[in-house]
Amino acid sequence: MRRGVRGIAVVLALSAFPVTAGAAHAAGQRSVPLPLERLFDNTAVSDDARPGGADFDGSGASLSARDLAAAGWTPGRALTVQGARLTWPRRQPGEPDNVRADGQRVRITGRGDALAFLVAGTGGRAVTGSGTVGYADGTASAYRLTAPDWRTGPLATKAVALPHVNTPGGQLAERARLYVVTVPLVPGRRVASVRLPKASGLHVFALSVRPAASGWTGSWAAATSGHAAVGPWTDRTLRLVVHTSAGGPRVRVRFDNTFASAPVRIGSATVAVQAAGAAARGTPVPLSFRGAAGVRIPAGAQAYSDPVRFAVPADANLLVSFHLPGPVPAAPLHRLAAQRSYLSAAGDHAADGTAAPYTSTLTTWPLLTGVDVGGGPGSVVLLGDSITDGDKSTPDANRRWPDVLAGRLLGQSVVPHYGVLNQGISGNRVVTDRYPGDGVSTDTAGVSALHRFDRDVLAQTSARTAVVFEGVNDVRWGTPAQQVIAGLRELAARGRARGLRMLVATILPCEGEARCTPAVDAERVAVNAWIRERAAGVFDGVLDFDAVVRDPRRPARMLPAYDSGDHLHPGDAGLAALAASVDLRLL
Repeated sequence: MRRGVRGIAVVLALSAFPVTAGAAHAAGQRSVPLPLERLFDNTAVSDDARPGGADFDGSGASLSARDLAAAGWTPGRALTVQGARLTWPRRQPGEPDNVRADGQRVRITGRGDALAFLVAGTGGRAVTGSGTVGYADGTASAYRLTAPDWRTGPLATKAVALPHVNTPGGQLAERARLYVVTVPLVPGRRVASVRLPKASGLHVFALSVRPAASGWTGSWAAATSGHAAVGPWTDRTLRLVVHTSAGGPRVRVRFDNTFASAPVRIGSATVAVQAAGAAARGTPVPLSFRGAAGVRIPAGAQAYSDPVRFAVPADANLLVSFHLPGPVPAAPLHRLAAQRSYLSAAGDHAADGTAAPYTSTLTTWPLLTGVDVGGGPGSVVLLGDSITDGDKSTPDANRRWPDVLAGRLLGQSVVPHYGVLNQGISGNRVVTDRYPGDGVSTDTAGVSALHRFDRDVLAQTSARTAVVFEGVNDVRWGTPAQQVIAGLRELAARGRARGLRMLVATILPCEGEARCTPAVDAERVAVNAWIRERAAGVFDGVLDFDAVVRDPRRPARMLPAYDSGDHLHPGDAGLAALAASVDLRLL
């Protein structure tokens, strides 16, 4: 990035003279901002053979260098998390590798939509503090940063978890956590420096400006719902079928290694328009990753392919194929695809346009989480549960209500032709986690909406509006209405703080399903009453989906014409009715 003359002078001056940790700390407190690594005053990582060489938390405990390497977090490694590119400190075990936040000024430049911090707290609790962002035009904005504790913080929101904690007395089989936390920036302004909070126990390893996804629209997305056993896959090619909403002249795809404990290697990848089944229309177009044919994605990180000129049709099926050299015994995935995808026999068949090598099918979407297209007006994100995910819709037919909504947007001229990103997860809840956020599990109902909001909404490509349509699983499993409402309030506040337009939908009736008792319906009705009567000012608009599908004669039950038969999920007709009811001007 370009720097002004004054910035260059500072760089040269700092390069000419060595700065001790104490001097760096003092300078950081004064007016001259310094690069973060010159402020490092704490050592978090120890050599496993010499655990006493680091003291992260003041009690002698530290992170394991061997565990970090096994996760792919090696010194100087660039990591993309939540769309932000961060660099793990280029320091050896036993060397200072983080700064204890105490009001230091950090030099950092760039324009974007968020400032990303790689952090952890120490002291047995989350640590919160306030800082400021200085802009090149002389203005400033305040931010508030919370770093969860490295040993007790939630696994559901961690960037990576390591299996051990090093101590002078030996290694403990205990999860150590690191977190990526983002805070908003003033749109369009160029960042010049950041003042860290004054907060004891808040450790910063890296920070960066997350660039806004200008020039891109999210066309397809899937939320990672868990980390499940697969295969194991060795030397196999996956050909995943995904359905676009918006079209464009360029394409890039995103792979996520969320919740993983080890890196995953993608040997090659291609994109093509589907002809039928696993067969491509024309020759698949190769994708690259920073110029390379493949990419190794560290645990907890993600990888975007390089932009490639490729005409992506709107409302069409794409084939995204990628070779896994393996072995891959477990993978982050989206469980309910409602779509058949394909798995090859042995070999790299990503470039093969025929269906012949693809001898078996998949009904999940492993690793792939996004397809973006060039241009366009941005995206609408739909945060939901199984009803948004398309449970009980016709497989391979793209009749989920987000698909129908995308079709409506394409066929009108009142509002822009936004991309529609389906972030529904079957079984998901607003308040409580189903998948614990770490390890291999058969539960693939995701972490809570509160815990996945930053990744699945705020970090989505060019998100403009978000719709929250969740809550039925909370009340079905005993969460009181007031807790659900509190969760909805928090989601609205977090989204609006980032400039998103936030909409909320009422919860559908489900009488006749085993868990939808009269007591459960009373909680559902209470949530819906709050949405209709009191959500104005909290959210920017309401979608009354309950009113669309309920039986007027039995309001606790869905109309038979809309019921899939299980009394909980609408069928194709009910899903179409939900999409048809949306006032597009609200988007």
